[in-house]
Amino acid sequence: MPPAQHNEMSGLTLLALCGMTATKPWSEATRKRCTVTKGIMDYVREQYGADYAPNTRETFRRQVLHQFCQRKIADYNPFEPSLPTNSPRAHYAISEAALAAIRLYGSEAWTRVVAEFHSVQRVELDLYVRSRERHMVSVKLPNGRDVTLSPGKHNVVQKAILETFAPRFCPGAQLLYLGDTAKKDVFTDEAALRRLGISINEHGKLPDVLLYDAERNWLFLVEAVTSHGPMSRSRVLFLHDMLKAGSAKPVYVTAFPDFQEFRKHVNDIAWETEVWLCEAPEHMIHFNGDRFLGPR
Repeated sequence: MPPAQHNEMSGLTLLALCGMTATKPWSEATRKRCTVTKGIMDYVREQYGADYAPNTRETFRRQVLHQFCQRKIADYNPFEPSLPTNSPRAHYAISEAALAAIRLYGSEAWTRVVAEFHSVQRVELDLYVRSRERHMVSVKLPNGRDVTLSPGKHNVVQKAILETFAPRFCPGAQLLYLGDTAKKDVFTDEAALRRLGISINEHGKLPDVLLYDAERNWLFLVEAVTSHGPMSRSRVLFLHDMLKAGSAKPVYVTAFPDFQEFRKHVNDIAWETEVWLCEAPEHMIHFNGDRFLGPR
């Protein structure tokens, strides 16, 4: 590993991934499902007295686990490879190749098995990457370009927004922005955003999909919701304030996969906004007001 991972946090993370205790021999290391907080941080606190603050969770993830996965020491979501990036069930596990070597630490075979691990590391990583890629969500943009989004239900809804919602309710609209749960900005038309007075520095605050209907001068701000984040009153007020310098008229839309998910959030949805469901694509639900599907 690079020098940045030669530290106590990395060592403790490896111990947690292998289920090691202070008295357990390396030959009994195990492969188990570990979340960052409960599977790793709580484990090293209980077993080794290493009490890391809750706000170091991202440090474990970005400065240890990410590098472990790159070097095929650990796998990300190996037991459920189709989990979305923001799933609360996201997890890590020691890789099978690394575990096989680790179990022989301290033995005469150690030097040999480490060399074998290095030789198969690239092959194993390629197999893992291909497994993840099989679950990627392929999306066709309005301009005909194909892109892939990370696995998960949230991005399946985004696919439906672009391929089903947009042709029905804003045909010919121009895609200005498309986010992803793993990579926030998959597609950004910065020139068009500038023309409409939308700051390109506000990517992290934008809804999942922005579509612009030039004929009506309507800007569709569409949020895909599979667990949280509908167009609530506070969200609409924030976006309205962010867009006030622009000339386009905003249309706020919350997209749900189905009625079951919609019912969970119905109390939080702002009046004067629209709701669209993937399972009933030909219909729209309008939350009151004197006009249907139009600017406020």
